[in-house]
Amino acid sequence: QVQLVESGGGLVQPGGSLRLSCAASGIIFSPNVMGWYRQAPGKQRELVAAITSGDSTNYASSVKGRFTISRDNAKNTVYLRMNSLKPEDTAVYYCNHLQLGSNYWGQGTLVTVSS
Repeated sequence: QVQLVESGGGLVQPGGSLRLSCAASGIIFSPNVMGWYRQAPGKQRELVAAITSGDSTNYASSVKGRFTISRDNAKNTVYLRMNSLKPEDTAVYYCNHLQLGSNYWGQGTLVTVSS
């Protein structure tokens, strides 16, 4: 089992920045993929960004150039740096960990972009 604990959400003005963190604990195998998904009200959950244990990354086109995903394998932690935030980035952001075909999810952290 893997447990994920997210932090870093909150209220930010348009154009501002936030950094989300997600720490994984439990039985961690490599290779694995860690990522961030988001779900806005009335919409489906969507992939924001993902990073493999070998540091390959993938981004949704809507965040490319504004968001940066990174990880610290020694700490089993993944980060999402979000710059130039827009109101449409408002959502609950969920951390995800994929290993050995099993998906694990964090509890979610709310990001609100509003003036």
